Amino acid sequence: MNNPANDSHPTASTATWLAEGQSSQRDMLVSLQALKTQAETSFNIIASHRHHRPEIFEFADSIYLEPYTIAVNDNEQTAPKPDTPLMPRWQFVLEHAKTNNVKVLLTGRNGIDYEAHREKFKAAGIRLLTGATSVSSLESINDKFAFMQQCHQHNIPVAEAWRFDNADELRALLAEHGDQPLCVKPVIGIFAQGFWRLDSNKEEDKHYDSFEHLYFTEKKKISTEQFMNAYSNSLMVHKRPIPMLLMPYLSGQEYSIDVVCEYGEVLAAVTRYKTGKIQHIGYEQSVMDVVIPLIKAFNCDGIVSVQTKADDDGQHRVLEINSRPSGGIDYTTHSGVDLTQISFAYWLGLTDKPKLADIIQRIVPCQVRSIVTSVKIEEASID
Repeated sequence: MNNPANDSHPTASTATWLAEGQSSQRDMLVSLQALKTQAETSFNIIASHRHHRPEIFEFADSIYLEPYTIAVNDNEQTAPKPDTPLMPRWQFVLEHAKTNNVKVLLTGRNGIDYEAHREKFKAAGIRLLTGATSVSSLESINDKFAFMQQCHQHNIPVAEAWRFDNADELRALLAEHGDQPLCVKPVIGIFAQGFWRLDSNKEEDKHYDSFEHLYFTEKKKISTEQFMNAYSNSLMVHKRPIPMLLMPYLSGQEYSIDVVCEYGEVLAAVTRYKTGKIQHIGYEQSVMDVVIPLIKAFNCDGIVSVQTKADDDGQHRVLEINSRPSGGIDYTTHSGVDLTQISFAYWLGLTDKPKLADIIQRIVPCQVRSIVTSVKIEEASID
């Protein structure tokens, strides 16, 4: 077999496929296995990843290793095996999806690659879930500056942002907007990589010392002078320019919203916010009043996550959409509403189309604490 996978006996039954995700693939597979038991029905659950991930694969019925090539700036040191077919990922998945009678495919982290070939998946009878329904929409979602501009066009409350591509542009923006609390983050990025709060020039901030920022890095705060110096003298930025955003720092509560949607319509959603280590799960209508028109404006489709934050006046403002399930989607199970099961049961034809009003009534607000666990990974071949 060219690809190391346990597909030597393809099933004729309906299948669903979860391709490589960012952080929630394992939890979603667990939910799907529970759905199969609860629904007393038979469907094959397929998972794929570019690396051998036994802690993920153990919850799939069939598995595949996705082909990939190493990018110049990829920090992964693992190369594909010599016999791995170096065809495009989307094509590899499509061919095996046809063989396995896949009806629903959630693309995970590589949505744009698949979205460009949506018609081919549609022709094969596969419901493709990339987070949107066009490459342009996904590109707008990924580019935070373009995303915010599009939100303005649709009159959606969104955080303000000013783009800079070099130190001179940043200095000019600071001269214009430096009289307010500010933060910076990359135009394209995930997991808060590159996000920093900047000390303002207000009198009460002048007691902060440099070592405090280095010692308490989880606060993600740095003096404006230090950031300016680091950015201006960065060899990394000089070699590979990184477009950044300067933004007002919003002081209100931040929310993460997990959303099941179809062609711009919200079918189900759960909101959550964090205080310390505790996640508060429920349904906040004032937040959803911003999220629902947002999902419609970008014609979101699949399972996505949205981040919002309130300003000084309590107005919830959109920060971003992630065009894939969040790492915390499993938290929704504690509220009595498992969004993975609700969405896939519908897309697999096991239930009727979910209605948001009905889902809201089923949500039981709760508090959740995440814990770290471990699994043993055996050295074994899957050839």
